[in-house]
Amino acid sequence: MASFADVVRARGGGPVADVGCGAGRITAHLCGLGVDAFGIDLSPKMIDVARGEYPGLRFDVGSMTDLDLADGSMAGLVAWYSVIHVPDDDLDVVFDHFRRVLRPGGPLLVGFHVGCDSQVKTQGYGGHPMHLHVHRRQHSRMRGWLGDAGFVVEAERTVTSAESPLGGIVLARRAAVGA
Repeated sequence: MASFADVVRARGGGPVADVGCGAGRITAHLCGLGVDAFGIDLSPKMIDVARGEYPGLRFDVGSMTDLDLADGSMAGLVAWYSVIHVPDDDLDVVFDHFRRVLRPGGPLLVGFHVGCDSQVKTQGYGGHPMHLHVHRRQHSRMRGWLGDAGFVVEAERTVTSAESPLGGIVLARRAAVGA
């Protein structure tokens, strides 16, 4: 996250969307790193939680499959363990939207579960019942989808984190126009 924030600041700063922000923890962390971040999530209930936890920050209801942001308006974009809920067949649409809203050269940070399967999650935050698919993916597939959408992968890691016993992180940037 700190490296991502450094890249955004080095490129002149500007707004950063935390897409699929959930309860707002990553949005708040980015703001703490000096980034002008705001959160977007499909769930109005999660946005209510985020607004309650971080009342000074901006959180909007929205979908990563149809981002309501102007073309080239974002200095950076984070999708921290949020594309895990998007089926493989829809990732091209999501990454096309990410590319569309990012400035040329803008960084994209993606966190995901590493693996080759999908599971259904039946319990959410606070024990609330839910029915949500969680897709695990390999770095090679993520690189392919990002490349097809016009991103250049600059770094990738496999980590153990609070989000995943085996997680993947990819830092990419939007290729320049015409590249």
